[in-house]
Amino acid sequence: MPRKAPYNYSDNLLFILTMLECIEKLNLYVEDFDNANDFFEANNQLEYNASCHLLLAIGEESKKIDLKLKDEISFIEWTEIGGLRNRIAHDYRGLDYEMVFLIIQNELGILKQALIQFIKIIKPEPADLKLLVNSKYFKHLSYLC
Repeated sequence: MPRKAPYNYSDNLLFILTMLECIEKLNLYVEDFDNANDFFEANNQLEYNASCHLLLAIGEESKKIDLKLKDEISFIEWTEIGGLRNRIAHDYRGLDYEMVFLIIQNELGILKQALIQFIKIIKPEPADLKLLVNSKYFKHLSYLC
């Protein structure tokens, strides 16, 4: 008899992995910067603009995760993550680049740990997880297998 997952894990797993991949890329994009101004000004704002896009993607994917699953990890401010997505999408010129830099440096580690915990909660089949992590879309997540 096939096992019954407590959540629709295939959809949630894709959302979670997408968020984790975004976090890993964000960490790469800021690793060479000591301050927000240098981050904002570098390479015609290439890293900054890419980072804003990835934060937007994190917010969008976070809205898709099952509410019951989110309740399992209540210390994450899910509405704030979605709110940042809305702010980036609708008020791009009004974004504070220092806030963006600080979020990447100080908040994403907590979210990353929560997302890894989600994977433990939903218990995907190891073969499913490995197949996804080995795809071209999630090339920074080999630590999950």
